[in-house]
Amino acid sequence: MPSQFAVILFLVTTVCVYACTTTSEPNVEPRGAKLSEKTVLLEKGAQWLQKDTPTQHLGVYLIGFHPMKDDPNHQMEAHHFCNQIKEDFMQCALFDGNTADANLNGIEYIISEKLFNELPEDEKKYWHPHNYEILSGQLIAPGIPRNAEKELMKTKMNSYGKTWHVWDTGNAIGHKGTDLPLGEPKLAWSFNRDGEAQPGLVESRDHRLKLSTDDKRRDRKDLVDFANPQEGVDVLAEKFDRYTEPMTGVRDKKGGNLTH
Repeated sequence: MPSQFAVILFLVTTVCVYACTTTSEPNVEPRGAKLSEKTVLLEKGAQWLQKDTPTQHLGVYLIGFHPMKDDPNHQMEAHHFCNQIKEDFMQCALFDGNTADANLNGIEYIISEKLFNELPEDEKKYWHPHNYEILSGQLIAPGIPRNAEKELMKTKMNSYGKTWHVWDTGNAIGHKGTDLPLGEPKLAWSFNRDGEAQPGLVESRDHRLKLSTDDKRRDRKDLVDFANPQEGVDVLAEKFDRYTEPMTGVRDKKGGNLTH
């Protein structure tokens, strides 16, 4: 049985995804002919008749940023539309925007620290840590009250994500993307130090949505008390050609020197 808070959060988030959030348009338009009147009519009919589909339950909206694990300077803004299936398990469809014409470009599964610790060792290399994303203010749930957003972020402390991007739609600084989903899926990772995100990536999101990542970072400072060391924090630490700075509360379980 979901908690009262979970029910309230779901209702608030579902409403605000569509009513409270500034739009973020996709950067590429898929190749192909425009929709015919017949196709539009069939789609509208299907939407009317086919009820209670999985997508109707993707009510939690998050925006974060993903570097690719094998090419961390290839980075993108990711719009997550998620369903909390179990207390320890969330699944998300990833898009390059939040409008009706946004392109589906990936998936992410989010699990608790408890489930991560139960994974086989050779599986853990696919799962990135989330504490920096939360404590830095980069991961947001736009459109919901500040206290509800902070409580949601608290529930995701020490969690991990497994993310595959299947389409380079170019929602990154100075990167155009392709008009079809080409090539192999890319395993995404998380930022874990200040300075790893390309200059302008976070700022562009903040300007578009009229918010401040720095304000969210200050507001979440007390969540540091809930941060445990995580695996994967140091994985990309030496892969950037610019200066990066450790953040208090973000520590690698196997290294442990990323605080100051």
